Amino acid sequence: MLRAELHCHSSLSYDGRDPVEMLLAQAEAVGLDVLAVTDHDEIDASLDAAERAEEYGLVGIPGMEVTSEAGHVLALGIEELIPPGLPFVETLDRIWEQGGIAVVPHPFQRSRHGVAPHISEETLASADAIEVYNSRLFTGRSNRTAETFAASRNLPMTAGSDAHIAEMVGQAVTEIDADERTPEAVLDAIRAGRTSVVGRRTPWRISVKQFGSGVKRRIVRALLYPF
Repeated sequence: MLRAELHCHSSLSYDGRDPVEMLLAQAEAVGLDVLAVTDHDEIDASLDAAERAEEYGLVGIPGMEVTSEAGHVLALGIEELIPPGLPFVETLDRIWEQGGIAVVPHPFQRSRHGVAPHISEETLASADAIEVYNSRLFTGRSNRTAETFAASRNLPMTAGSDAHIAEMVGQAVTEIDADERTPEAVLDAIRAGRTSVVGRRTPWRISVKQFGSGVKRRIVRALLYPF
């Protein structure tokens, strides 16, 4: 059984803080086996992390968090950037064209670009997996709704810390029953639903700090790049 962090952000994300070296080191320190860096609409840092993962005793999964027209989608196992703003279904098609898997994070959390309010349940169920535990929660209601939905559709379930600082990597873990310790085997096991989730809530003070940092970075970026 492999312990995986499938949703975290480096400094390449507009609201991330730390370089991939710190994310990799934290993953190693907390005993993870697999790490996927999933920056917002960026992939370069994730490719770097995947290439260097073996140095830390980890399996590296390249990917990104794509901002589709409906909201966020985790693209795992891809190596080329998928542009933001595409329809949800086209975003999934682009992921599959690269041999990756599409995992929908925090689907029922409207305030964090969850897709559920903007697409049908049938369309949501077309994804490869649903993130049913996201550590950045305040009440847990959205996680419970996601788990109920995934269970009702017999969809694979994942967890993710959604860490934007290195210390939070590993707060939520997807346990994966993979046949081998390779990226391909990990993705195959997720597709097949051979997963279980373990999670802890991100401390509220850190969630507030991460949210504030994200707002600040968005303002600075808007001022520097107004067009």
